[in-house]
Amino acid sequence: MDYKKLAELLYPNVKLTPKDIFEKYPPRNLKNGEVVSRFAPSPTGFMHIGNFFQMFISYSLCKVTNGVFFLRMEDTDAKREVEGARAFIYDILNRFGIKVDEYPTLEGKDVGAYGPYVQSKRKEIYQVFAKDLVARGKAFPCFCKKTEGKEEILEERKTKFLENDETEYDPCRDLSYEEVKAHIDNGEAFAIRLRTKNTGKERIVFHDLIKGDIEAKANAKDVILLKSDGIPPYPFAHAIDDTLMGTNVVVRGEEYISSTPVHLEIFDALGFKPIAYCHNPAVCKIGENGNRRKISKRYDPEAKMLYYFEEGYPANAVLEYLLNIVNSGFEKWRAQNPDADWQDFRFGINDITAVAPIFDLAKLNDISKNIIAKMNAEEVYENWLNWAKEFKPDLAKYLEDNRNYAIKICGIDRGGLKPRKDIYKWSMIEDYFSYMLARPTETEEIDNAQYYKEFLAEYSKNFKLPAEKDEWFAGVKATAEKLGYATDNKAYKANPEVYKGNTAKACEYIRLALTGKKNSPDIYELMTILGEKETKERLSK
Repeated sequence: MDYKKLAELLYPNVKLTPKDIFEKYPPRNLKNGEVVSRFAPSPTGFMHIGNFFQMFISYSLCKVTNGVFFLRMEDTDAKREVEGARAFIYDILNRFGIKVDEYPTLEGKDVGAYGPYVQSKRKEIYQVFAKDLVARGKAFPCFCKKTEGKEEILEERKTKFLENDETEYDPCRDLSYEEVKAHIDNGEAFAIRLRTKNTGKERIVFHDLIKGDIEAKANAKDVILLKSDGIPPYPFAHAIDDTLMGTNVVVRGEEYISSTPVHLEIFDALGFKPIAYCHNPAVCKIGENGNRRKISKRYDPEAKMLYYFEEGYPANAVLEYLLNIVNSGFEKWRAQNPDADWQDFRFGINDITAVAPIFDLAKLNDISKNIIAKMNAEEVYENWLNWAKEFKPDLAKYLEDNRNYAIKICGIDRGGLKPRKDIYKWSMIEDYFSYMLARPTETEEIDNAQYYKEFLAEYSKNFKLPAEKDEWFAGVKATAEKLGYATDNKAYKANPEVYKGNTAKACEYIRLALTGKKNSPDIYELMTILGEKETKERLSK
């Protein structure tokens, strides 16, 4: 077979050579240790936490080494593309403050010197390398027609491939030039397949930056490099794009380990140096049966990255949680550097967990509440308002119309040596402080309705909001003592039956009248925010 003649028959209009392509993509000028990595999503729907987790590892490795982090849109599967998915990907990255160095804009322009950053625009590049492989006898055209349905595919495999499951030699690899030309003259479309050099008996060892050396069976299948529409599947596009774009670390899920032998043989056929792989473990959850399972977009709402914004988690809380499961050393670092920016945390590839992390919502909540606890009232208000504008516009209008009052609500129990740590997402605040936004329509169970009404009637009779907390508490004690409550706790414990209750019970009645709850923040602080008029009306009613 004259392979060069065959290549010209298949691609008569492709005049560029691999050398021409490489001249357009010169090596990056990198300093020692700088990582070049990428986020390469497919625009097929919402962003899954597994994809985001891989992206975040790539992003972090690039940032801690002053490297380059770029975005490449892998849109070769047009049938699965979802309208608006590209804009959604950018939206999620922006929400989390992820800064990409090189990327394709939504308007179709490229920011960076190594584009196009959209795979569907790189079709000519793939054809150049496919033609070169055919010319060197390392690939061949395949004219086998597609079959519809699983049964037909399985039947075809019985005759098309050898019985060895590890070996798939496509029958078109043995076509003569004349046979290929007859197919071409007949107007038949063709795919390009790799002519594997292996027999199914060979084994290889490749190095993973997280898992170390991995031994596996070498690829022995004539895998597709270009589909009949000229678009490549992931393995061929990955080898070409990441080589040309100067990627030196590929972060991807461990499900790709099994297909790595295919990728390595493609690299070898192309004459490319393999790129370092970092196969990170999948994010998991503990299922109802107690077993570890991969987090699922079908069953787990937290698998969807927009979920965290819908619920109102601060973006940096989610990022800090992910850092915590990427590298357990982050928790210790955070304890030693409570006020530092999370981006000051430094870690290398060897520090990335090799064990599948268990997603723990309780841990995320704990991280988030500590972050919110450090915010002042104005910061909490602005975050709450911004969340409400997107997800609860009626609440947003109320917050804007009552700005000063809302800021006071956000400041309850905030500041001081022990700030409140019971709020971990913005969606909680409305329910948590519902009694500050509207009068409670019901109360928790009252153990003695007669005493409750009696005390409040007396206490509200001549109520005026005191200027100091001590003065307020003295007034509560005076009313309580007048009605037969113990103001000395020792006396109450000694003879509880002779009293209607103690001062704590009197405070509980006031709290119930104001909030409808037996537990709430400091009563006097709530009164000062509600104001004298509103407080008195709630007490009297």
